[in-house]
Amino acid sequence: MVIEINRRGIIAGFTALVAAGPAFALTQGEAQKLVGRLVGEINGVINSGKSESQMFSDFERIFAKFADVPTIARYTLGADARSASASQINAYTQVFGGYIARRYGRRFREFIGGEIEVVSTKQVKSFYEVKTLARLKGKAPFVMTFQVTDRSGSDKFFNIMIEGVNLLLTERSEIGSLLDQRRGDLNKLITDMKKLG
Repeated sequence: MVIEINRRGIIAGFTALVAAGPAFALTQGEAQKLVGRLVGEINGVINSGKSESQMFSDFERIFAKFADVPTIARYTLGADARSASASQINAYTQVFGGYIARRYGRRFREFIGGEIEVVSTKQVKSFYEVKTLARLKGKAPFVMTFQVTDRSGSDKFFNIMIEGVNLLLTERSEIGSLLDQRRGDLNKLITDMKKLG
């Protein structure tokens, strides 16, 4: 019960963070177009025949291009972000992009021979949810949902839900665990994250 309350609190807190930004001009069509370009690039990589390391490099580039990386990175640090210096936040944000590319790139490798298709878009408070369907060879299709906003000043996604698994919540928990293992030493985590994922 306590875990569920905390999860709701985290979701509510992040939604409030997004809502606290300036009134957004992002439209439903623009959100869908952004995700359409994003999945087009992902489809191109997963069916490119490239090596795993080349794919991870491509996924990192795609993540940097389409995701609000600073917001996602800072959110995953939780309360530790408040005590971190600006240089630590910058260094963490840099390594976080590679970490996510490797971590989720391994998941996207399962899509080789398949494709992702945008199926619908809806507004949720101050952002849009763009639902896509991942079709894999020999497996049942499943839903991936991208949450998109222009709060950063440009159209970006700030969260992905894959089969109901929430990237923000998952990574906040994972990063918290990694920090605990290093006794809260953010500099050590930053160094180690260059190899993690």
